[in-house]
Order: sequence, then structure tokens, then C-alpha cells
Amino acid sequence: MGKEQNPRRVADNEAMAKTKMLRTSPQKLNLVAALIRGKKVDKALADLTFSKKRISDDVKKCLQSAIANAENNHGLDVDSLIVAEAWVGKNLVMKRGRPRARGRFGKIMKPFSEITIKVRQIEERA
Repeated sequence: MGKEQNPRRVADNEAMAKTKMLRTSPQKLNLVAALIRGKKVDKALADLTFSKKRISDDVKKCLQSAIANAENNHGLDVDSLIVAEAWVGKNLVMKRGRPRARGRFGKIMKPFSEITIKVRQIEERA
């Protein structure tokens, strides 16, 4: 007499991973997410490895987590995975400030963001 199992949030041929509290603005993170959308996972990992963007290491770690979830939790074939979706969301914004001339106060916003990556297994065409 246990609890009923929650329905899956993704399809049977999909897996996902989410990383929160990334210390960058969502606009900058979305540039890196756009770099990998729709690509095969090995090509996306190579692009993230050689990207000059600072946040690409954290996105790579999230993509590797999604690949591991697909392989270990859902039994999907790693060689036929593509990055189906990669979306970015806002998280908290730390508000800091700095005294400026003539008694004013300069606002400094330190934004955080989050990324969700969904990988999907595609059928190999013969």
C-alpha cells in the first residue's frame, strides 16, 4: 500500500538534467545553450569543450549529467542521442551597490540563472 508512482515528465525516449544557480546572466547563458541545440551529443560536447565562454564548463557538466541519466536511468543508447531542447531561466539576482559621486548610489546587479537540457534518442536511418 504505497504511493502511486508519479508520471514521467519526459517521453520514453528522452532524459533531462537541470542545473540551478549558475552565476551568469540568462542572456549570456542562452548564447551557449543556442550553440548546442539540435546537435548530436558528441558534437555538442566537443563544441562546449573548445568554447571560450566561461560558463561553457558548467553547461558541459549539465549535458554530461543528461547523457548519464539517459544511459543509466532510462536505458537509452548514447550514440544516438541529440540535444532536443536546451532552455534557460532566470534565478535570483543579488543586489549590490557602490557609492558614487555627489551622494548617489550605483546599483550593481549580480544575476544567477538556470539551464535545463533535454536529450532525445533518435532512430538511426539505414
